[in-house]
Amino acid sequence: MGECCHGLMAGTACAVGPLATVLLCLLVVMSPRCAGQTDLKSPQDIQVYAVNANFTLRWNYTGDGTNVTFSAQYQYFDDVQTDKPEWRELSGCQNVSHTECDFSSAITAYYDVHHMRIRAERREDKSPWSSIFEMIPYEIAQIGPPEVALQSINGAIKIKVSPPEANQVRNQKILPMDVIDGLAPETTYCLKVQASILLDYREGLFSPIHCIKTTHKVNDLLCPTNVRVFALNMQFYLLWDNHYKEHVNYTVQYLIGYLKNLYDDYSSKWRKVSGCEDITDMKCNLSSVIEPTSGSHYFRVQAMNEHNKSCLSKDIRVDPLVTNEIGPPDIKVDISDVLLHIKIIPPGGPKSEIMSDLYDLSYQILYWKNSSDNEEEVKMKETKQTIAAVSDLTPSTLYCVKVQAFSVAYNKSSDFSKEECIETPGGKSLPLIILATFVAALIVVLIVALLVIFFLYQAYNKIKYMFFPSCRTPLNIEGFGGQLFSSPFVPAAEEPVEICYIIESSIAEEVNQNDFKGNRHFKQSSRDSGNYSYDDNTSQSKGSEEALGKDIL
Repeated sequence: MGECCHGLMAGTACAVGPLATVLLCLLVVMSPRCAGQTDLKSPQDIQVYAVNANFTLRWNYTGDGTNVTFSAQYQYFDDVQTDKPEWRELSGCQNVSHTECDFSSAITAYYDVHHMRIRAERREDKSPWSSIFEMIPYEIAQIGPPEVALQSINGAIKIKVSPPEANQVRNQKILPMDVIDGLAPETTYCLKVQASILLDYREGLFSPIHCIKTTHKVNDLLCPTNVRVFALNMQFYLLWDNHYKEHVNYTVQYLIGYLKNLYDDYSSKWRKVSGCEDITDMKCNLSSVIEPTSGSHYFRVQAMNEHNKSCLSKDIRVDPLVTNEIGPPDIKVDISDVLLHIKIIPPGGPKSEIMSDLYDLSYQILYWKNSSDNEEEVKMKETKQTIAAVSDLTPSTLYCVKVQAFSVAYNKSSDFSKEECIETPGGKSLPLIILATFVAALIVVLIVALLVIFFLYQAYNKIKYMFFPSCRTPLNIEGFGGQLFSSPFVPAAEEPVEICYIIESSIAEEVNQNDFKGNRHFKQSSRDSGNYSYDDNTSQSKGSEEALGKDIL
């Protein structure tokens, strides 16, 4: 029976005898089992099934299921919680008699880790808890099928899509309304719709198949047809055709892309394109609406005749970076002795820098020898820079170049640029050019050196004349054997005039004596200043001449 029962039976047998032992054992068998003991087994194979925001807990139970119910608990861990969370009763999964329960109302944190456990219960008897099941609601939830409604209008099928579940985690890419045209009239078409989460690469379940029969299309000549976009280098133009014979005015309207996905009825969200209101030309410049970095847009044309009857064209989607085409770049070529230099001007004109950044442009360079003798091989070079150089050139050869821009990210490429050709210099002209350059430089250096020497010489003469002049000593001083003077302050002596006399010997002796005295006086006076000595000498000379003249007379 149980370990406690066997022990009780043994003690009682010793006290009351064989008959009492049998009766007591029968009473023990009929009494409740000992505390802490149960024959209820724990549930197994716990699983959670989730579609959209509907969560169902399922499990298996291998024990006796008579009068057995099940209750579940859960705990979840958020990013800011530090302590271990407590176990809570799982709403919708308390005292259930089946092996599954819906606990959708209990899940509010779709991105947090949840722990689940369950046990069996019969009155006061409870089984041990099952093993813990761990899950993150967002990761295990499957996207359910969306709701679809179809309508046949003028040969086309209008589709309205509703989200898979009203209370789901809404990250699906859903087009609430769309139109399929170009269908055959009076033909039944069937379709099904699937929702998906593009960022997580998750696909949902397909909706049930829906079928509808198309009607005949009534062509209204007033309605613009063949609506299209011409886009080159971020310049966008909307073009269309019209076969209406009378006067028609056109107004171009646009809708921002996300608004079409956001509202079921977006008819009031259309806006007019500035500069394209009540025009007669079938062309509209969209530059006022579309920017290189803007998102997708939808465009349509409304035609109105003189009787105020209007008709709308079908709308067309424009995604700037996808719809736009890349134009050819411009190039400039130059050549040196050993290199062919290529300068690339990116396409786009004023928006060339934006296009280069958004498209991450690269360039393919083709160059070849333009020779009529034989067909030369075209060589290719790729670069992301706007300046490139080509080496290994042949002298006296005409080279041609053209360049193409391309974007790997958007799988787009431009046309090739216009060919530019240039001829390399001859092979023997280079040494001659170098020699001529050297000789010319040498001549220039010599001329400059001569000019420098000439100006230095002239400066030297000027300085020497100013500070070291060459003065001539007066003749009267030279006659007496005096020292030479070089002073710019001494006035120049007058040139003496020779006077001839006939002097007798007696007179000559007297004159010699006078000259001797005068000479001695001059030597004594020469110790004074130059101006003083010069004046005395002059006066004495004049006095001697006067005395001499008197003697002669």
